[in-house]
Amino acid sequence: MKRNVGNLERLFRALGGVGLLVCAVMAPLPLAVRLAACGGLGVYLLFTALAGSCLGYALMGRSTCPLEPGR
Repeated sequence: MKRNVGNLERLFRALGGVGLLVCAVMAPLPLAVRLAACGGLGVYLLFTALAGSCLGYALMGRSTCPLEPGR
């Protein structure tokens, strides 16, 4: 997939993903709720931060990457 997530957004996605994974471990909710809500979203945010591409952005044709020089 083509990269469509900028560096600053990747940083925020990684921080949010780590925060949600911490919530999935420490929140006083039933295990199924913690894994479905916090764990799933946290893993998705970390994956998109590491990969640099977001499926939702690709479907909408959106990108937060700066334009490459010469374009």
